[in-house]
Amino acid sequence: MSKKIIVVGGGAAGMLAAYFAAAAGNKITLLEKNEKLGKKIYITGKGRCNLTNACDVEELFLNVKSNSKFLYSAFYGFDNSMVIDFFESHGMPVKVERGNRVFPVSDKSSDVIFALQRALKEKKVEVLLHTEVSKLCYEKITDTKADEEATDKKTELKITGVILKDGTKIDADAVIVATGGLSYPSTGSTGDGYKMAEDAGHTVTECTPSLVPFNVKEEWVKSLQGLSLKNTAISIYSGKKKLYEDFGEMLFTHFGVSGPMILSASASIKQSLIKQPLDMYIDLKPALTQEALDKRILREFEEAKNKQFKNSINKLLPAKMIPVIIELSGIDPDKKVNEISKEERNRLLMLFKKLPVTLNGPRGYNEAIITKGGIKVKEINPSTMESKLVNGLYFAGEVLDLDAYTGGFNLQIAWSTGYLAGTSAAV
Repeated sequence: MSKKIIVVGGGAAGMLAAYFAAAAGNKITLLEKNEKLGKKIYITGKGRCNLTNACDVEELFLNVKSNSKFLYSAFYGFDNSMVIDFFESHGMPVKVERGNRVFPVSDKSSDVIFALQRALKEKKVEVLLHTEVSKLCYEKITDTKADEEATDKKTELKITGVILKDGTKIDADAVIVATGGLSYPSTGSTGDGYKMAEDAGHTVTECTPSLVPFNVKEEWVKSLQGLSLKNTAISIYSGKKKLYEDFGEMLFTHFGVSGPMILSASASIKQSLIKQPLDMYIDLKPALTQEALDKRILREFEEAKNKQFKNSINKLLPAKMIPVIIELSGIDPDKKVNEISKEERNRLLMLFKKLPVTLNGPRGYNEAIITKGGIKVKEINPSTMESKLVNGLYFAGEVLDLDAYTGGFNLQIAWSTGYLAGTSAAV
């Protein structure tokens, strides 16, 4: 017998849930409060959409920061290779880039949306845009033990549908909530699903921005806006305690620092520590020991011994960074290289190996790729994504307390939980 299923939220998890619920022969209505589907997908991966990661399935779990074990059924039920097959079978070829990141061959996130829209149309999913849900509807059901003498009765809630913002009630046999978190609120992620879950008796853990850039105290950082550093190392400290270290790519912005290493740091460091200033040191030459770098600087100085200091280090640094390093070194920029003292050279060496910046806390949800926190997963059945408190109520995607590192892993969580919620609700 066909079921009537409502999916609340037309993002990655919601669209996939709707597709697979419909594929089982059910009548699906997808409700989206925005003017179009997949609004957040359009801006992911700088508009290119890093839709998954082509690593081994076991590596998926290693890249999930919160509650990775909860995703066992979801990841093995619909893994990264299945995600790739799904999109390619719906007319969107993919390519694999550095770090096993998977992108559309076209480099257009809009093609991800078009593929999903084609899939929904193929399964005759009813899509209602500009349609906002204000609350879920339930009824109480009582389960009495078969033994007539038994006095043990268990009262439970069962989903019956949703009420829209305009007061309209839509009946349903099952409801899948896939409304996203709080990141990028301009895309419609304004925490609606958290309120729905709490009204149903669910616990919502503390929510904070994650995979987010940092503000920096030092003013000189602003002059480096737009400069990307590759093959660089960072280490972050709270006092003398090292909290994080990484090697890779980072970016200077008008407010501070961003890029893959910085975003991953925001997901790794405890939120309580992120809320206070932290010391970060940038190693501009991690491939060289201090001794080897000193010899390299001496070679450069020897070749430019009659030049002014400001014209002697162009082979060691990006042009944009030279004025900053010169100023921080305290060495007169017009000083002849052969007049630079060993003490001055050591100061320069330390700036190359341990350039200090003060992290003044993360940016807000407007710039956070994901939300850390969400609906407590202990209250959700990991084999089905169904609520343990309300029969027929399912959750998928970022609304759950699940988050991962950058690299396509968060969208994989969305696809996998969306698939599991859709196929489970369809039964």
